[in-house]
Formats: sequence, structure tokens, C-alpha cells
Amino acid sequence: MNRQQLVEQIFAKKSFLCVGLDTDLKKVPAHILKEEDPIFAFNKQIIDATAPYCVSYKPNLAFYEAFGVKGLISFEKTVSYLKENYPHHFIIADAKRGDIGNTSAMYARTFFEEYDVDSLTVAPYMGEDSVSPFLTYEGKWVILLALTSNKGSHDFQLTEDKEGQRLFEKVLEKSQQWGTSENMMYVVGATQGKMFEDIRRVAPNHFLLVPGVGAQGGSLQEVCKYGMIKDCGLLVNSSRGIIYASNGEDFAQVAAEKAKELQEQMAVELAKLV
Repeated sequence: MNRQQLVEQIFAKKSFLCVGLDTDLKKVPAHILKEEDPIFAFNKQIIDATAPYCVSYKPNLAFYEAFGVKGLISFEKTVSYLKENYPHHFIIADAKRGDIGNTSAMYARTFFEEYDVDSLTVAPYMGEDSVSPFLTYEGKWVILLALTSNKGSHDFQLTEDKEGQRLFEKVLEKSQQWGTSENMMYVVGATQGKMFEDIRRVAPNHFLLVPGVGAQGGSLQEVCKYGMIKDCGLLVNSSRGIIYASNGEDFAQVAAEKAKELQEQMAVELAKLV
């Protein structure tokens, strides 16, 4: 999916919501555990319920790899289900890969050829040769970690060099020599608030994947105030706040309600761009 197609979906659906499929069998409703493949069964119902209100899904690989081969089969079935039934939804494999060149090339092959997802989260801290193999696939996106929403992000990402440039700013600046706003996005946590202004000073045109709205306490309105650009430029992710909003048999219906609430708030923000 190219940028124009993604933007068209955002404005057609009046949504820039990404639903995170962080499927934890300790949190899913008890009746789902009776299914032959409970991870996929849960995902399928969540997807069917929330698809009208979002433009993207983000399965987090950790929640699938924890179950070995069975979990990876669930991941593959989830991706296949999305591609077959909701082909206009942008699929992000949240795997945070990144290694020396030949290893990154294999990771790229795994996700862009074998699973054929639209995008992959990548850790940039080993430099250009660890990222460039992912950028050779036409129509695919690299989503680099830039300024994350966790408490520990301050340990390294905000450290300054002698000129006062912070590490996340260096990542944003340097990486724009490797890819473009047509094939590279950045992860910026919603809890960073006003720092989206600093992000936009360095990367004014790139899409940002924004986790942390909902359960982590990030403000959608604040993210939009400081981070939104003329073609939106945002994919805001919510995981736990949607998929675990209920642990009863009505979990999919409640997930849909939570997704719709966010979509309606997003429609208000998008209307400001018109």
C-alpha cells in the first residue's frame, strides 16, 4: 500500500485508527479458550467488529512467538484473513527487528515476501546497513523507532550530544538519508505530548505510528494538535483499550464500541484539515 492509498482510506473512513492485536491468552474471554485456535478465533472476531472504524491492524509478534510454531500459525492465519477479507486495511507487523545487513535481509524476506505485510517496525540503532535491506521492497514500509512511550525511553532517546542534539532527533535526521516519506514512518509515543512539535521540526512530512492512546494515557487531541499534518500523517494505535474492553461474550461488540468512540474523535480532528 502506498502513501496515497493510505491517505485515501483515512479520509474515506474518517479514521486514522490502528487496532493493536496484542492477543494474550491470559486476558481473552474464557469461552475463547475452548476454540481450536483461540488466538485466531479472538483476532477474527475483533477484526470483524472493528474493521469499519479503523484503517490498520498491528499484530505484535511477541504475543504470537510466545507460543512457538502454533503462535506463528495464528499470526499467519490472522494476516491471511485480513488480506482476503479486508484488503484495504494497512497491516503492521510489530516485530522491532534490526540486525546486520544479511540478517536484516532475511527478516525483510520473512515479513515482506513470506507474510506479505505492508510494514514492519524496525530498531534503527545499528545504523544504515541494518535498515536498508527493508527499504528495497516497493510498496512496503519501514517504521523506525524514534521516541517511544515507555518510561525507559528517557534512558537513551533524550540524551544530548555536544551540540545539544538529542538522540531521537539524530535518528530522525540521519534516517531520512536512507528512506523517504513514501516508505518510512516513525514510532512516536502518544505520551510524549508536546514533543511532537520537536518531531515535526525534524520530520515534517513523515507518517507517525503513535502507540499509547488509551490504556497508556496518551491524549488523542494533544497528538493531533502537535503532530497532525495536511494529509493527517498519523496512525494512532490502541490495543488493550479496545481488544480487552470486555472479557465477556460481548467482547467483540464492546471492542467495536470503543473503536467507534475513537473513530468519532478522529473524524472531528480530520474535519479541521478540510
